[in-house]
Amino acid sequence: MQIGFVGLGAMGAAMAMNLVESGYKVQVYNRNPARSEPLRKAGATVASSPAQAAYLADVVFSVVADDAALKAVTLGEAGILATLKPGGVHISVSTIGVDTAQELTTRHREAGSGLVSATVFGRPDAAAARKLFVMAAGADEHLKVAVPLLEQLGQSVGIVGADPSQANLVKLIGNFMLSVIIETLGEACAVAGKAGIDPAHLIGLLTNANFNAPPYKIYGPMIASQRFQPAGFALPLGQKDNRLMLAAAEALGVPLPLASLVRDRFLAVRAQGIGADHDWSAMALCALNEAGLHKHI
Repeated sequence: MQIGFVGLGAMGAAMAMNLVESGYKVQVYNRNPARSEPLRKAGATVASSPAQAAYLADVVFSVVADDAALKAVTLGEAGILATLKPGGVHISVSTIGVDTAQELTTRHREAGSGLVSATVFGRPDAAAARKLFVMAAGADEHLKVAVPLLEQLGQSVGIVGADPSQANLVKLIGNFMLSVIIETLGEACAVAGKAGIDPAHLIGLLTNANFNAPPYKIYGPMIASQRFQPAGFALPLGQKDNRLMLAAAEALGVPLPLASLVRDRFLAVRAQGIGADHDWSAMALCALNEAGLHKHI
């Protein structure tokens, strides 16, 4: 099986490397060619465009930052659809809006190929360790091709449905829930700090009790210590996902009061100069600032 792989950021590079190490023939493309070099040394072929990465491929993965980036690498003369052969499958791992996923599903159908949305939960270290949680959606014939590959990348593959956009919505819902956890952790650490309880000790106590779950164990210590660099998931990407969640909910006629609160938290922390070099958990600085407990901003 010939695999194309477009997008070699922290997540994409780890996933592509796992496919190479699993013995697949992989042709990679990244806008910054230097990102392709470790994969070339590991045995991958380096392409000069998304279209070249997709040429003769049975499956093409894309792992890019947002809707605009996904459209840029998929459509047009140099895009994936320009050369993906009929019957080929494009597996999109990006967190994008429901409307974009629906548009691209139609474009793939018109081109005689298939789109599978395979969104993932997990940070770059989980991607490297093949510990991602994958949420996949697409037509049955496309999922039959995609799922064995996705099983090489994660510890589980959940099938959402036949419409690729459903997997994108599940990802947005999950990130919305994580953002609310980040807000509650910020508020909890603010209360503890004002009461003279070491926030790190609080997190240790709670994550060994009722809150013994990965989001609390990952984000709790970061927020308690106000250690938001390096970014495992950059703040602007979290803000983008919140915006997409609100848009999806509005289209469905569903009010999301907590997502609206999180939106304002993102805006507030960005207004204070916190940017792309910070993890999205830096949103918790709002609660800490309001309590007068911030160490740096």
